[in-house]
Amino acid sequence: MTALFATPAHAAGNAGSTPAWAMLAYLAAGVFFILALRGLSSPATSRAGNRNGMIGMALALVTTLVTHDIANIVEIGIAILLGAIVGVTVARKIAMTAMPELVAGFHSLVGLAAVVVGLAAWLNPGAFGIVDAQGQILAVSRVELGLGIAIGAITFSGSVIAFLKLSGRMSGSPIMLPGRHVINLGTLAAIIALIGVYTVSPEGGAGEGYLIIAVTVLAFMIGFLLIIPIGGADMPVVVSMLNSYSGWAAAAMGFTLGNSAMIITGALVGSSGAILSYIMCRAMNRSFISVIAGGFGGDSGGGAGGEAREQRPYKQGSAEDAAYMLEQAESVIIIPGYGMAVAQAQHVLREMGDKLKEKGVEVKYAIHPVAGRMPGHMNVLLAEASVPYDEVFELEDINSEFSQCDVAFIIGANDVVNPAAKTDKASPIYGMPVFDVDKAKQVFFIKRSMGGVGYAGVDNDVFYMPQTVMLLADAKKMVEGIVKALD
Repeated sequence: MTALFATPAHAAGNAGSTPAWAMLAYLAAGVFFILALRGLSSPATSRAGNRNGMIGMALALVTTLVTHDIANIVEIGIAILLGAIVGVTVARKIAMTAMPELVAGFHSLVGLAAVVVGLAAWLNPGAFGIVDAQGQILAVSRVELGLGIAIGAITFSGSVIAFLKLSGRMSGSPIMLPGRHVINLGTLAAIIALIGVYTVSPEGGAGEGYLIIAVTVLAFMIGFLLIIPIGGADMPVVVSMLNSYSGWAAAAMGFTLGNSAMIITGALVGSSGAILSYIMCRAMNRSFISVIAGGFGGDSGGGAGGEAREQRPYKQGSAEDAAYMLEQAESVIIIPGYGMAVAQAQHVLREMGDKLKEKGVEVKYAIHPVAGRMPGHMNVLLAEASVPYDEVFELEDINSEFSQCDVAFIIGANDVVNPAAKTDKASPIYGMPVFDVDKAKQVFFIKRSMGGVGYAGVDNDVFYMPQTVMLLADAKKMVEGIVKALD
């Protein structure tokens, strides 16, 4: 988004000299962006939301190109064409299971664009119309430059680490550095101090040229330091948080460029991402401040995963057992998790649901706010498999129904159904809202093996409940077996 609006403005190209019709066009683009966010809040309206976002972006882009002096329109056109080719290619080839790392990758590009635009404005401020009568960069523009570059650099390096973790190119386990909070706070304080010194330093003064470079380097470092202590289970909040950062970086650059569209769009993305992060923190019983500080899930998350666990008796079943009980049930609630995404079992799961409905069974899908690796991950996968929207329910809307349902069918989820979150104050997930599957009459739990635990690193009492039958296998293969048995 930043790169689209980052064409250098002419000396009079700030907001004060923008034509009235252009301001109205930017306002209309902002309205379309708001409608896009509203549409993306629900799978049923997400297509309309995407369309509104594209209309708003096209309107803002055309307005910017028309109202600014473009040094070389051919180069701009080539850049747009290359970006379109990359976007179409990625959209056609990317698997839905790879969407989280794709989102993280795109966030990194937004952050990098903010850094590049900020450095360009610093090197050639006259082209951006941010100089005073003496030819020096305005003090307010220096603050905007410093903040925009810092937030953009944090977004870039943090998103790169998130991409590596989500794509499996880097371990998803938390990487703990000794004294990391002190290091993070010290680095952040240094960035703020350097921006302050840069703001008041005389143009061309001794060392002035190195201040903004130091800000950039330190911001790249803190982005890296903030994300490496965060484990895979907390990645949905991380992706949402980085989305917010990218918006604020764009808004800061919008002030520097005097571009109303960037300010409006950046503020919308930043505020909506922050609100979503807050909502998800509540869903995980996390502190919003601890998210910003980094490593919020590290001290307890994943730490117990390698410890020996008490061997407790459990019941193991087969696809045929599950098929028999499922077709005898009156109501079934399916709880998908990241394991379903890894196995790419969403299509065969929908087929199983359709067969059960043909036999008169009521089928519903329950989605936890932090299931998967990004906000809405499970909703996207179920929508890809053509699961009807009216059969998909959020936690607060369906949790009360588990006490009346005949079968809770868990596929690839773990921590979001762990009753320890309600009963064990020593558990790292204590206080996190979870599905009340322990109240269901029958529970089928698809899991690769009993050897692993969830990303929180704790055992799950649901495995050992008298009404639970463990289906130990690859999720897709197990559901295919159940579908075959239903036939």
